[in-house]
Amino acid sequence: MIREVLRMGDPLLLRRAQEVDRFATPDLLALIADMRDTMAHLDGAGLAAPQIGVPLRVVIFGVSANPRYPDAEAVPETVLINPVIEPLDDSMDEAWEGCLSVPGMRGLVPRCRRIRYRGMDEHGVAIDRTVQDFHARVVQHECDHLDGLLYPMRIADLRNFGFSAALFPGEDLADD
Repeated sequence: MIREVLRMGDPLLLRRAQEVDRFATPDLLALIADMRDTMAHLDGAGLAAPQIGVPLRVVIFGVSANPRYPDAEAVPETVLINPVIEPLDDSMDEAWEGCLSVPGMRGLVPRCRRIRYRGMDEHGVAIDRTVQDFHARVVQHECDHLDGLLYPMRIADLRNFGFSAALFPGEDLADD
């Protein structure tokens, strides 16, 4: 089922989400199915449960061919629950980000270039990956939602934040 995505300004997006303590339950599997449907409907690269009003530490992400990210490297479709992110070095990268909760806007966001992330899938199977570049950016962006952070809060210079149509005239970036 496609769910409504909360928008920046909704207080539910500013809260820390709760840990998941039971896996493969009907409620958890239904939540993940709804998240997948919603993300696919909106051509998203990822979605966090708090974005649809569910305060649980659950994110999904994945990119193969996405019109919103035409130059992005592939990122495997992943369900990540109770994630822990560890930067692997001090290397940082700035890149443009958008968000389904901040539609129509983009910002230049600094992120760790290389990370290790760990967590569980929907069945409680451990996930442990070392990633970099776009994959690392997507994971960090989605996991920020679990701590009540939206990407504009990470922008170093607000001159690099604005409406997609004004920042990138002539490009079809959709309504993020």
